[in-house]
Amino acid sequence: MKLSRPARRALLVVHVAASASWLGLTLGLLALGITATAAGSAPAAEAGVRAMKLFADWLLLPVAFLTLLSGLVLALGTAWGLARHRWVYTKFWLTLATTTATAFALRPGVNEAVAAVGGGRPLPDAGDVLFGPVVSLTAYVFMTAISVLKPWGPTRRGRGSRAASGRTAPAAGRTRQPV
Repeated sequence: MKLSRPARRALLVVHVAASASWLGLTLGLLALGITATAAGSAPAAEAGVRAMKLFADWLLLPVAFLTLLSGLVLALGTAWGLARHRWVYTKFWLTLATTTATAFALRPGVNEAVAAVGGGRPLPDAGDVLFGPVVSLTAYVFMTAISVLKPWGPTRRGRGSRAASGRTAPAAGRTRQPV
């Protein structure tokens, strides 16, 4: 499947916007988590984790799935391919892992924190509201960096498809020409 130029560009805008949204939501979750853990009062902690629950329940998974789906379609519909370049392959697996972690670790941790502070108890563990956003933020910044830098070169499959098509890899140290 080869995407037309207008389709590729539109999908790239969707992917970048969804990815930036996911990064922004994670920054918001981190700020709310810090507020909840550092709050000197129970009402402030409760407000922080309840706001986190809104983000986690209504925004995170749709944005995560949009990022994953748009990235997958871009990879399969462009010359980058899904398994031709290590940076694309790495981004795919990290996106899949962080989406899974959002669904099965971050959301339950936030829900547990809301149940605790809603019942008048203190936060069970600050890690429940801080660990997920910190790990996610680290992963998203890393994925952003490799999207821009495109390190590591082609995979074995990518080298094989280049050889089969008669194309050669650029010489080391040579810069890429704009397309």
